[in-house]
Amino acid sequence: MEDVCGRERKITSSTTSNRKQGEENPAGNRNEAGDGAAVCSDGAEHQPDEEDNNTLSLISWNVDGLDEEEQPERARGLCSYLISHSPDVVLLQELIQPYTLFVKKHLADNYAFIEGGKENYFIGMMLKKSRITLLDSEIVTYPTTSMMRNLLVAQVLFKGQKFCLMTSHFESCKANAGERMRQLRLVMKRMAEVPDDVTALFGGDTNLRDAEVGKVGLPDCVCDVWEQLGEPEHCRYTWDTHANTNNDHRYKSRFRFDRLYLRRAAGDGVPQLEPDSMALIGMEKLKCGCYTSDHWGIYCTLSAQ
Repeated sequence: MEDVCGRERKITSSTTSNRKQGEENPAGNRNEAGDGAAVCSDGAEHQPDEEDNNTLSLISWNVDGLDEEEQPERARGLCSYLISHSPDVVLLQELIQPYTLFVKKHLADNYAFIEGGKENYFIGMMLKKSRITLLDSEIVTYPTTSMMRNLLVAQVLFKGQKFCLMTSHFESCKANAGERMRQLRLVMKRMAEVPDDVTALFGGDTNLRDAEVGKVGLPDCVCDVWEQLGEPEHCRYTWDTHANTNNDHRYKSRFRFDRLYLRRAAGDGVPQLEPDSMALIGMEKLKCGCYTSDHWGIYCTLSAQ
């Protein structure tokens, strides 16, 4: 969410206001908890197939927990997407406790949860128990943040291979570019320092503008997954106030705020992880007339080569 700066917002588990009921989904599709299939940004339905031992699936999503409007329905929408896509790894930003408790209630049998905080809003990870083994985790503080932002790091095993998973919610708003770039430098340093036999994978709401990434630069060993896939236009903009009407923004904008970064393992005999596909999710309105979040989520698959 881009407007957390300059405003204090009440965090609640229920809403006191309602959107106009019965608002039609422009694409003619609705997503409800338990629907089974969810529609990706290219219009194709995703149905979970039998788990591919060589493919890692991931969802990264800022779920806009700070927005009070239709919170219960949006939380159900989030669970519906997680159930239908059944990703191995889920990286979430802007969580609040009611959201976390709701998701745990519905998905705790299948996922282990790691939280990057307890108070106000925070980041978190979900790891599929049947596929991912958690070894260790830590919370890394950003020394100069003014928005309670941090980095959540987890050391895991996936099919016997070591992975370092990371998520974060970088400083919001255009005026905070300096802090945002400091946070990017810290993350890139951490990714570059991961041992050679470990694959590092970061996903989160970076709030980055392309010019800011250009100023910082990425280490040679780190790639932007969207760029690696050929910069597909259908999943360029994860923040799009032209299409997403959850908040009434006076000035319309499109940005690729939500990003995935990969640092492949380089050790002898260690499988190389290669990006396969990327799609946006959350682009269907719920029955209440809202989208699940003011951000689209990213669904990505990567395969060991």
